Amino acid sequence: MAFSLSHPLSLLACSALLAGAAHAQQLPAPGDIAARVAPCMSCHGKEGRAASDGYYPRIAGKPAGYLANQLINFRDGLRRQYPLMTYTVQHLSDDYLHEMARFFADQRLPYPPPQRVEASADTLARGRALVLQGDAQRGIPACIACHGKTLTGVAPAIPGLLGLPRDYLNSQFGAWREGTRRAAAPDCMGEITRQLNVDDISAVTAWLATQPVPTDSAPAPAASVRLPVACGSVPG
Repeated sequence: MAFSLSHPLSLLACSALLAGAAHAQQLPAPGDIAARVAPCMSCHGKEGRAASDGYYPRIAGKPAGYLANQLINFRDGLRRQYPLMTYTVQHLSDDYLHEMARFFADQRLPYPPPQRVEASADTLARGRALVLQGDAQRGIPACIACHGKTLTGVAPAIPGLLGLPRDYLNSQFGAWREGTRRAAAPDCMGEITRQLNVDDISAVTAWLATQPVPTDSAPAPAASVRLPVACGSVPG
């Protein structure tokens, strides 16, 4: 399975989105934050609740610290590269980006049903084992060890893994493996991902994409998780 680092958009769609972003940047910022984040919804869906079967990730309800980190990374172009995102936020201040992050983090919205994924029972079982147990012999921690027991993330900076399109999950694993997505050192996700082979990744993303999101999808409190590895992007 190939792990793409970006998703193709038609020239027409790209032009429309870039024009919308440019228009938003030319206008004085209104007092209503909902109006200021409206361009984000062109890709991420109304209120940031992207569909589970698309490509763009859901940002509604993600931890504010995580969202702010990603916006800053896109703006600065040092740890994440996606031209449309960079163009949209390149002139925005840290304070502005943190305000945007808080807006989407506060959106508590129901999730759509999980994706239907073509995967064998063995593949799904392998993915489940890696997510819930990891692989101690290879030094690979379980996903739940960092992303929370319910996989809905941990405040303030660890995202949830459920309710995301499999295409998006695959692309991010590809980006971590190839170094086009990075985090502050020590880059725990980069290190872990490079220990996974293609079949591991395919299994993990298949299993994650097929799981329903709990009714309470809020990120777990920070004190609920003791990380098994040091992560530079997570405070403390």
